[in-house]
Amino acid sequence: MTTQLDGPRLDPANGGPADRLVVLVHGYGSDGNDLIALGRHWQQLLPSAAFVAPNGPQRCDGNPAGYQWFALGASGPTEAAMTQGVDEAAPALNDFIDGELASHKLDGSGLALVGFSQGTMMSLHVGPRRSPGPACILGYSGALIGPERLAEVPSKPPVMLIHGDADDMVPVAAMHGAVGALGDNGFTARWHVSRGVGHGIDPEGLQLGGQFVADSFAQAAAAQQA
Repeated sequence: MTTQLDGPRLDPANGGPADRLVVLVHGYGSDGNDLIALGRHWQQLLPSAAFVAPNGPQRCDGNPAGYQWFALGASGPTEAAMTQGVDEAAPALNDFIDGELASHKLDGSGLALVGFSQGTMMSLHVGPRRSPGPACILGYSGALIGPERLAEVPSKPPVMLIHGDADDMVPVAAMHGAVGALGDNGFTARWHVSRGVGHGIDPEGLQLGGQFVADSFAQAAAAQQA
């Protein structure tokens, strides 16, 4: 039985029906209330978008007040454990996305996935395996799990990864590795390094990410009309 997810939502700022959906996927030990703040920053840029930030499927082992998409394991976040983790958490996130798209009468071209840390790992795993794929994937301070499995994915949405060079939780090298693997597999992958920033998002990264999402939605809409 798939875990039913839920979390905070923001209706479109223009007061009309949503013509696009931004799903915000939080990091380890956090929750949807934390990441929905990104939506508040981007509402002016994306006035017709609905935002939703689901809580992960499990209470966090390291922070019982928060949630996790998957456990890191007693011996730390090994590659095998994280591969198993994204695989096991994916059905719940996919079911949630399907339900949200259906409620707004949208298809994949109206979806953007935005992740932070463990949420970036989930977004980079789930997004390319959806068909049709999302308009874009934006990831902060995260990593790509199982790059050797990219050959199996049915869609290749545009990706932007943003990472602080002072991140001591997920090193910035993880971003460079992800960008390289995505590019090698035919993805259009942009990146930005936030100088002096740790495991977080600075104002420049916030602005660049929001503009990337807005531009990607515009490009997806134009492609549908062509």
